[in-house]
Amino acid sequence: MTTAFFTHPDCDLHIEPPGNPEQVARLHAVTAALSGMDLLRRDADLGRAEDILRCHSARHIDMLRAAIPSQGWVGLTGDTYLAPGSFDAALRGVGGACGAVDLVLSGGAANAFVATRPPGHHAEREIAMGFCLFGTIAIAAKYALDHHGLSRVAIVDFDVHHGNGTQSLLWDEPRVVFASSHEMPQYPGTGAASEKGAHGQIHNLPLSAGCTGAEMRAAYEAQLFPAIDAFAPDLILISAGFDAHHADPLGGLRWDEDDFAWLTHRICDLADRHCAGRVVSALEGGYDLDALAASTAAHVAVLKERGNDR
Repeated sequence: MTTAFFTHPDCDLHIEPPGNPEQVARLHAVTAALSGMDLLRRDADLGRAEDILRCHSARHIDMLRAAIPSQGWVGLTGDTYLAPGSFDAALRGVGGACGAVDLVLSGGAANAFVATRPPGHHAEREIAMGFCLFGTIAIAAKYALDHHGLSRVAIVDFDVHHGNGTQSLLWDEPRVVFASSHEMPQYPGTGAASEKGAHGQIHNLPLSAGCTGAEMRAAYEAQLFPAIDAFAPDLILISAGFDAHHADPLGGLRWDEDDFAWLTHRICDLADRHCAGRVVSALEGGYDLDALAASTAAHVAVLKERGNDR
């Protein structure tokens, strides 16, 4: 068994204005960091409207498509922009995540990493925000449940920013546990521990600026991992944001590559216990290029090691 790697050149066509942290160079840094690894490489398909509609409205899809400019870029919010290639780039994110779910659940790979952009975990049902257009990981979870007939899916989100979109899209979905660690206070201002979801299935772990890797590990062991263990998921999805790294300009946490490797090992431990090691991870944030590259390589190296053990 091996680790699959999904990406697509279309994601380079989502071009942000100068100075916006969510730049094409991010994906180049990730793909360069993984270039020497023996991975099962796959092009991300275009996501299908029927899958996007599991989480978003037709009005949201139509709004994004209609807002695409013929040249340059147009701003949707203060931090989220569209360029001529942005719609297809976002579709590749959805298609890559759903394709990775297909491959892992069919036994074609032990686990998978999806490197596409724009990211997804801030997008709400009819709101594009925080660089995000579609709620990619939430769509993948609903796809695994409704298309593949799974009963329980867990999502772990370790991005420095709370995945408000994932939480909102899955607020009333009892078949998904959403477990998120994030700096607080931080953008977007959600993610309090009191936000539990309609069925108590949301577990938020707010962390203070300056939180070290050792403090993070203790908090995960005490709070998030027991919740996932008790849920016994059929599949684990990861919103893999690497902006909790101490070098990242948008966050204030103090983690390093070893911390991301440790998190990946522990998530794989849970997957081994409950769902035959099945893990699909999708890139979210990470804005210092060197830290992003090193952290992604550490994350995927663990996925590959654990996949090879199966």
